[in-house]
Amino acid sequence: MDSFIQTHEAAIRLGFFVGVFALMATWEALVPRRARTLTRLRRWSSNIGLVVLNTVLLRLLFPAAAVGMALFASAEGWGLLNAIAIPGWIAVPLAVVVLDFAIWVQHVLFHAVPALWRLHRVHHADLDYDLTTGARFHPIEIILSMLIKFAVIAALGPPVVAVILFEVILNAMAMFNHANVRLPIGVDRVLRRFVVTPDMHRVHHSVEDDETNSNFGFNLSLWDRLLGTYRDQPRAGHEGMTIGIRGHREPNRVDRLDGMLVLPFIGAVTDYAINRRSWADDGADGGGVGDDGAMDRADMATGGRAGG
Repeated sequence: MDSFIQTHEAAIRLGFFVGVFALMATWEALVPRRARTLTRLRRWSSNIGLVVLNTVLLRLLFPAAAVGMALFASAEGWGLLNAIAIPGWIAVPLAVVVLDFAIWVQHVLFHAVPALWRLHRVHHADLDYDLTTGARFHPIEIILSMLIKFAVIAALGPPVVAVILFEVILNAMAMFNHANVRLPIGVDRVLRRFVVTPDMHRVHHSVEDDETNSNFGFNLSLWDRLLGTYRDQPRAGHEGMTIGIRGHREPNRVDRLDGMLVLPFIGAVTDYAINRRSWADDGADGGGVGDDGAMDRADMATGGRAGG
């Protein structure tokens, strides 16, 4: 089985990507959470164009990608899990969890370091929020992210199957939690105890800097809960909140491929990087760690509907 998965890794990942993309696109069309401000054609042509560019670039620079690094680490005996004898049924889920935490730390760093935030704001400058936002990253950020992933894999020594599984989860969850879909409040409340839901992560894309610097997780929600960066709801509610970042709201720039490529080199870094932000009142509605009881107060105040 391991050999089959390694041999067909690219086809497996592509199959899951296409399947999840089709599922989430259909869900968005049938049960949207928010009204769009721009057309799908306008945004998707640029966002998907950026995905294609990044994919080609990564294949040219790192043909074997993360799986190749895992194979190399295994052959050379690199990493903690290659140095100790533990059964695969423990090593695989443990590696997936550790890789998940590493991505959470990386995400925080891209908000904390002004130079890295310049790159990461391409992701946040999207004026709408849907499944294509989850893959909208500047090419330089994509390259740095791959190098960070290589370092983590070399230090951890995860099983190759765990890396493939993690990559599939990474892509699928990025599309799920960036999707413009409506979940019943009760379902969302239960799911976010374990994984990052669209409503949970949408707070992270708020124009408000204190909301932007919360809910960094992409898969497991426990990192934000454990480390004090969890925020339950946006103050303005999910249908009333503004998506994007201040100072970069011109549709002809932030939703065009050429505009996204030059965005990191435009303007100054002011209040969005974590170490330069100005905090709003943490006690406001929708804020605060563990405020599950206030789940839809902000939405109800703005006329949001409860449930699907």
